[in-house]
Amino acid sequence: MANHQNSANGWSKPSDQRTTGKVITCKAAVVWGPGQPFVMEQVQVDPPQKLEVRIKILFTSICHTDLSAWQGENEAQRAFPRILGHEASGIVESVGEGVKDMKEGDHVVPIFNGECGDCKCCKSEKTNICHNFGVNPFKKVMNNDGKSRFSTKDGKPIYHFLNTSTFSEYTVLESACVVKIDPEAPLKKMTLLSCGVSTGVGAAWNIANVQATSTVAIFGLGAVGLAAAEGARARGASRIIGVDINPNKFIKGQAMGVTDFINPSEPGKPLHERIREITDGGVDYSFECIGNLDVLREAFLSTHEGWGFTVVLGIHPTPKMLPLHPMELFHGRGIIGSVFGGFKGKSQLPHFAQECMHGVVDLDKFITHELPFEKINDAFQLLIEGKSLRCVLQL
Repeated sequence: MANHQNSANGWSKPSDQRTTGKVITCKAAVVWGPGQPFVMEQVQVDPPQKLEVRIKILFTSICHTDLSAWQGENEAQRAFPRILGHEASGIVESVGEGVKDMKEGDHVVPIFNGECGDCKCCKSEKTNICHNFGVNPFKKVMNNDGKSRFSTKDGKPIYHFLNTSTFSEYTVLESACVVKIDPEAPLKKMTLLSCGVSTGVGAAWNIANVQATSTVAIFGLGAVGLAAAEGARARGASRIIGVDINPNKFIKGQAMGVTDFINPSEPGKPLHERIREITDGGVDYSFECIGNLDVLREAFLSTHEGWGFTVVLGIHPTPKMLPLHPMELFHGRGIIGSVFGGFKGKSQLPHFAQECMHGVVDLDKFITHELPFEKINDAFQLLIEGKSLRCVLQL
């Protein structure tokens, strides 16, 4: 294993050990099959090719998307062996040919939804989708040559995941999926910007454009849902209703600005009727953060007639269609899906990181557990049991 020095917010190569251009042997948490325990393996990580970056991961955290991929919930995610993980922060170890915006030693966060800057979508202000490096759950190899940069010691390929694969001491990404951030930013906290916090806060800011004094309902108080609450709070929402079957989430939600709580498992009227009653006709904005079609329908119907707006954030693994009748859209309610909170990663995330550093969004509230990388199976169990929002692993 490469013997590199690292600290909580910095890293340096020993002067007598240069790794640029060489294969690195390091530790990674490899999944060999759906639901099988993560195994700490010695893996080979190739040097970056053209427009690729190899980074040293210092911190990584666990998202529900990692959980569903580990469990192999849908066909797109059943590619093994694989190195999962997509929330992280680290240091650039080396860059491939043509990379101009980063260099060795830069502090960075990986992003699953890249930004090449050249495609029609990237050049448009109307979307944060990237035609070349957008999120693609089917993708398991690099664009350059259709091969993996990971392998076992005997040369067997190990597949990539969501453009990132951060459950490894070193990983290789397309440069479009790496964001350079302020070197003064605390890397442990910046890890959360790779997915969960950016996705939730951005949904409130960029997609819904929550206005001051407006009302909000959030269905599912995991990290993404609470990040949406935090974003709505920062925008001055007057009422934020949290909906979750886990009463422990209610306590955490108060710190994120949630003002009212509803447990859908309690007997009574349908959710949307209860929400309409306490908000004089419905909320201005609702956020579906679970990935459940029945919940999505309740979220949609909980918004106010004439202008209510629903943002879909939950991942829906089944092929079932939207539970809406077309005529219901004639009541003036709108619905839209959101990827990465509408943020263009490379061009907009550095500014969001600055806002977080200045306290606009309090990232500390999202980190409920910290463990060493070797305890990754314990970290997943915390998430399964609903005990953690984000468990940060230090490598």
